[in-house]
Amino acid sequence: MTTGKDIPLPALSGWVVILGASSGFGEAAALTFARAGCNIIGVHLDRRATLPNVERIAAAVRETGREAWFFNINAADAEKRAEVLDEIRRRFAERGQSEQVRVLLHSLAFGTLRPFISESTADQVTAKQMDMTLDVMAHSLVYWVQDLLTRRLLSDEGRIFAMTSTGSTSVWRGYGAVSAAKSALESHVRQLCLELGPRGITANAVCAGVTNTPALKKIPDNDTMTEVAIRKNPSHRLTEPLDVARALVALAQPCTYWLNGNVLYVDGGEGHSG
Repeated sequence: MTTGKDIPLPALSGWVVILGASSGFGEAAALTFARAGCNIIGVHLDRRATLPNVERIAAAVRETGREAWFFNINAADAEKRAEVLDEIRRRFAERGQSEQVRVLLHSLAFGTLRPFISESTADQVTAKQMDMTLDVMAHSLVYWVQDLLTRRLLSDEGRIFAMTSTGSTSVWRGYGAVSAAKSALESHVRQLCLELGPRGITANAVCAGVTNTPALKKIPDNDTMTEVAIRKNPSHRLTEPLDVARALVALAQPCTYWLNGNVLYVDGGEGHSG
């Protein structure tokens, strides 16, 4: 069965900012980019009970000989975002080098899974929940890019990746607000492609196959989704976070400068099999 775990990673250098770095795709990306040669800036939102896992990830990054700067904040909070980016700029300046961010990965999975319509109006999605879901899972990408550029922190060879899902075009029970967010996220990627392409900065959405992450377990009927994915996938297994992380390292190479504005499927062929 193909896993790719033993295939050597292509080398890469620079700094990687990961939004949602404490689990799932973000965790795998932090560890994999570090093994490839990158320093990691992780942004996450964790309570005391889950902080030991964040500390484990940061320690594993440092074991590779790379820097690990982790910030426990709400990535959708404008003031906190500014504080983190100002701190990053200060640390870069202290190093006395022209450091810049090479990769920005948006992997935030925090939104409501309430239905639009329910017999009890108390169970329906509210305007506040809808706005929060789109703000965190879509609009925050734009604001992070804006603030990185304002502070001259994003390299002109920068690579922007946003984790989307087939839910952007498919209908799942309780997934309406997240589906809208994923659709908006893909639209934002296309617009960033248009506006940043002339600078050499690329933006792409990455659509993974069904992956056993904490976010998946919160989706209604996720057991059925898992069974269908395993049946459809040519390798007859779920996508793993490592599969996606390794693809991200490859996609972040300088030679991918002409790959821009796409939805890239990293699913082992799951989406194209019957």
